[in-house]
Amino acid sequence: MIMEHLKLDNQLCFPIYAASRLITSVYRPMLEELSLTYPQYLVLLVLWEKESATVKELGEKLWLDSGTLTPLLKRMQEKELVLRTRDKADERVVNITLTEAGKQLKNKASDIPNQLISCMNMEIEQAVQLRNQLQALLTNHSNPI
Repeated sequence: MIMEHLKLDNQLCFPIYAASRLITSVYRPMLEELSLTYPQYLVLLVLWEKESATVKELGEKLWLDSGTLTPLLKRMQEKELVLRTRDKADERVVNITLTEAGKQLKNKASDIPNQLISCMNMEIEQAVQLRNQLQALLTNHSNPI
């Protein structure tokens, strides 16, 4: 007989995992219209706030390691959305800045959060509460990157 705490329905990880996959699949058609992948969209969200960041800063903010970020940023540079430049003071540091095309995508993407909420059949208050709970979970855990 299976122990209660080992039942799938009693796991915290599974609904978070399944919800993540669901949300990513809802984003997909919206992002395809902009020729973006979900990870590229996340990078752009950070850069739309700051206009530039180092690879290390992006990794910390997005919980991604440089091995994941480097090819992602390379593809974004090939699409002329970002520029990657080595820091003059320390060549180990790579700065990422938005191009004009990357900046212009912000307006095209501006309605995506509202579209997501609408597709999820949630009230905005419910979405904010869920986001705050998940942010608290992440805040209470150190970033492994």
